[in-house]
Amino acid sequence: MPFTLPAGSDVAVETEVKHSRFIAVLRRVDTPAAAQAFLEEQRRRYPDARHHCWAYITGNEPSERAERSGDDGEPGGTAGIPMLQVLKARELVDVAAVVIRYFGGIKLGAGGLVRAYSGAVSVALDTAAAASSLLRRERRELLSVQVGHGTAGRIEAELRGRGIAVVDAAYGADVTFTLATEDPEHLAEVVAELTAGSSELTPAGVRWVDV
Repeated sequence: MPFTLPAGSDVAVETEVKHSRFIAVLRRVDTPAAAQAFLEEQRRRYPDARHHCWAYITGNEPSERAERSGDDGEPGGTAGIPMLQVLKARELVDVAAVVIRYFGGIKLGAGGLVRAYSGAVSVALDTAAAASSLLRRERRELLSVQVGHGTAGRIEAELRGRGIAVVDAAYGADVTFTLATEDPEHLAEVVAELTAGSSELTPAGVRWVDV
């Protein structure tokens, strides 16, 4: 089951290995373009750092998954790939990691670099987990229901009060709520109860939601 970070808040943690500073920054990103923009932002923020190594995973479905990484001048395979492997091992999706290195004058060797970069990302993820900032992602079925304007407010409040995710509300001649559920049969029973059997659910696709 995949995990992700909340949108709009970075996780940044600094570690030190033999006088080299490693600043790991994690961000929720939904596309490769957003991951690239995040990397460029960190380069501007730390312009005097020697390396800005990076890795990201986007896309919940295997068919849309994108996994990329870069060493930014470190020996090949010693930075980006180890960072990516940590993200994969922790089952992260829609997350980018950038590790900024300020060289401390002591060479770490290939093995030392792998441990330093992967360790920096691991510490940042542990920090996020300790702060309850890692969100589980679940694949939910989407169903829509149409109700009248006069009862829409009450029905929406009842749905939310029962823990049902209302992911969209469209207002036209009627109000159409799009609901996400892992138990369509139970949802159908709730909707039938709230609408006195006057409204039915119709399939509206699938969606990954943060829980």
